[in-house]
Amino acid sequence: MTWSRDPKAPFILGTLSFFESIFFPVPPDVMLAPMCMATPKRAWWFALITTLASVIGGILGYLIGYYAFSAIQPWLESSSYWPAYETAIAWFKDYGFWAIFVAGFSPIPFKVFTLAGGAMAMAFAPFVLAAMIGRGMRFFLVAGLLAWGGPRMEGLLHRYVDRLGWATVAIVIVAGLWLALS
Repeated sequence: MTWSRDPKAPFILGTLSFFESIFFPVPPDVMLAPMCMATPKRAWWFALITTLASVIGGILGYLIGYYAFSAIQPWLESSSYWPAYETAIAWFKDYGFWAIFVAGFSPIPFKVFTLAGGAMAMAFAPFVLAAMIGRGMRFFLVAGLLAWGGPRMEGLLHRYVDRLGWATVAIVIVAGLWLALS
């Protein structure tokens, strides 16, 4: 909460959001949440900063995956992110745009999907659009709920955020299967 009131907090939030989309393990929600509770009138602004910085970081992750995947592959294989990367590759083959959208909204590590999107040479415009929609939905939802509900909502979000994310994954998969079969 103390950090969230610092005059440089929006810059720190943007920086955290940018690097989280590439390699940093801490999600921007840890900074976004207290900032929205401390200054609810600026919650939408904070969500916008988080979304834009996260998508710009995702674009850099995409470019790294596209142009330099072989350079980071050894690190990725030795990290805990390798199984998620393999999942991302499988999802890209089947779902493309929707894989990025779901990763942007859900608890799945977004950074892995940005790298995979580039490594799989996903079309750039759909990549950016899916990232904007998925990340925007997530961060604006968090900002709105915390600005509205305050500390009580924060406790509920911590308890249920993963379930909400996985429910979103399930809904998208079911909708994709339904569309494919009809």
